[in-house]
This record gives sequence, structure tokens and C-alpha cells, in this order.
Amino acid sequence: MRGFNDVTSPRFPKQLTVEQQYLRVQQQLTLGLFLLFGVFFLGTSWYHLVEGWRWLDAAYMSVITLATVGFTEVQPLGDRGRMFTIVLILLGVVTIGYIVNRFTDAVIQGYFQEGLRQRQLRRVMEGLSGHYIICGFGRMGQQIATEFQAEGVSFVVADTGIDPIHLAEELGYTAFQGDATLDETLQQVRIQQAICLIAALPSDAENLYTVLSAKTLNPKIRAIARASTEEALVKLQRAGADAVISPYITGGKRMAAAALRPQVMDFVDGILSSGDRTFYIEEFELSTDSNPYIGQTLREARLRAQSGALVLAIRRVEGTAIVGPNAETVLMLGDHLICMGTAEQIRHLNQLLFPMRSNMPRPPKQA
Repeated sequence: MRGFNDVTSPRFPKQLTVEQQYLRVQQQLTLGLFLLFGVFFLGTSWYHLVEGWRWLDAAYMSVITLATVGFTEVQPLGDRGRMFTIVLILLGVVTIGYIVNRFTDAVIQGYFQEGLRQRQLRRVMEGLSGHYIICGFGRMGQQIATEFQAEGVSFVVADTGIDPIHLAEELGYTAFQGDATLDETLQQVRIQQAICLIAALPSDAENLYTVLSAKTLNPKIRAIARASTEEALVKLQRAGADAVISPYITGGKRMAAAALRPQVMDFVDGILSSGDRTFYIEEFELSTDSNPYIGQTLREARLRAQSGALVLAIRRVEGTAIVGPNAETVLMLGDHLICMGTAEQIRHLNQLLFPMRSNMPRPPKQA
């Protein structure tokens, strides 16, 4: 695993992606056909200019020579002409053999099928908007994808490895093979149209590169990164990550909490993780000043009475958090309401808060 001491060091070369291999095979086949045409043109020109044959006779002689069909000569040839024909046959055998070899390899390796799949994938990518990007499909990336799929979230997986991409596709996910630290890859997965990027790559340095690239291409995107150490956590925050998660730090805290407050942790896990949940926690934003609830107190808004959902906390636009707001708390423009309730209560609250828009673009799934 590379640490932050390696950030400025040259990156190790990556293996070619399947699409790059497909393009390389295309180039090789094109080169082979070009060489074959060159040999044909050479033979035709010789028979016409040197032997003095008609163009049609010269072309016919070149074709039957390159095809090695064994037809007799169009016209008698002298020693010079026969020596040239021998050379032409050898050139033709080598060129045609090269083309057949490249074509057979492409069929066996499935490059043509992969090329069609890549074109279909590009069409899918072009239609992405308001989606999430998961960079890295290791154990953490797989768990994130499982949660997103259960929530009905639109997302795309990006990874450099062929095996992780095949696994993602087998699970029914949209996947793109490429280096997420490169601007080109992020543009391929429509970074400008995405609302959130999760950097779950195995290296802290790669996660740092990814966050920097993502924030450069789309300053408004929410970037969440994985960190292995406290030093990496700090540096990722400096790079612009909106949230940085350390599996070791977070896992240690959760294990301690599970030991000290087991019932609390069971309840929290039940409302946060996917699956057959009874309660949900959702976030709503008061994003327009035309909303009738702005300026009202919670007592006046009667959100709890109308929907049954509980407002757990309010985060002001400047970052101040109000935990357990009382009835006299005033709703303000830019507030983020953290609410808890059943699926039906959250859905009803969403309707009441219209035209407020949930930051999570999907309705809660039925419990």
C-alpha cells in the first residue's frame, strides 16, 4: 500500500483495459489490411509497368498469386517475373497470416464482443445524471454498492481491475474500467453530472488524487473518501473531501459503542442499514425562499402532527447543528432537516415539504 510519501512519485504503469486492447486489435487489423493492399498494389504495378500487361490482367495475376490458388499464369513470365512472383507470394503469405492471427486472437479473446459492450456502456454513461460514483470495487466498494442498490440509488462503479469490473457487471451494476485518479476516467463516468463521489480505493494516495481531480472537474460534487491513517484523514480534508471515513477509527468506535451501549447500536444499525427496515432517517433541505414553512416555528409548521415524522436535528446553512429542536425553533432558508419515521411518514413529509427537495433522490423503500 502506498502512503503519502509516494504522492509525488511516478505512478506505476497500469495494465491495458479491455477497451484499450480492443482498440489495439482494431489498429493491428487495420495495419494488416493496409499492408495487404500495399502488396497487392505492388504486384499489380509490377505486372503492368514492368511486364507490360493490362491493368485488369495485372490485378488478376496479383489476386491469384496472393491467394495462392494455383491458377496458371495469365501470360508467360521470364526469370525476372518468376522471381518477383515468388517474393510476392511470400509477402502475401506473411501478411495474410498476420491478419488471420490477429483476427483469430480477437475472436478467441472476445474483443469484438467487448467492443460492442463498450459502445453500449458509453450510451448508458451518456444518459447518467444525478448519480453517485464509487471509485474502487474492493470489499468496501462492494458494500457501498449493495447499500445503494437496496436504496434504489443510481450509481456507477469505476475500477482499474478487470476482475472487479466483471464482478460488478455480474451483480448487475453499471461499471467502467479505468483509473479514477485520471481526469479522463472521471469525465467518462460523467463527473460533471454526478452529485456524489466516493473514493474507496486501497491507497490513501489514490484517494487523494481522486478527490483532487473530482473537485477540480466539479467543485459542487460531494466527495467522500476512505482513509487508512489519521494523517491521511487530515490531508484528504485539506484536499476538499466533504467527509473522510477511516474504517479503523470508525470500526473501533462502533465496536466500543456496541460493547458499552448494545441496544443503542442495534437501534441505530436498524435505521441506517438497508434491508427490511421499520424506521428511516432522511435529510431534507429548505432550498427555496418560496417555501411556506420558512420563517415558521416547528409548532406553527406542525410537521410532526401532519406526517408523524420526528425532526431529530436541524443543521443551519452556516454549519450550526440544533439537536432535538423544540417547538419554538424557527425554520430558516438553507436549513437541513434530519427526520426519522416510517416509510409512509417520510413519504408524507416529503409531500408536505414540497417544493423542498430531498438530498437523497429516491423515495424510501417499503418496510
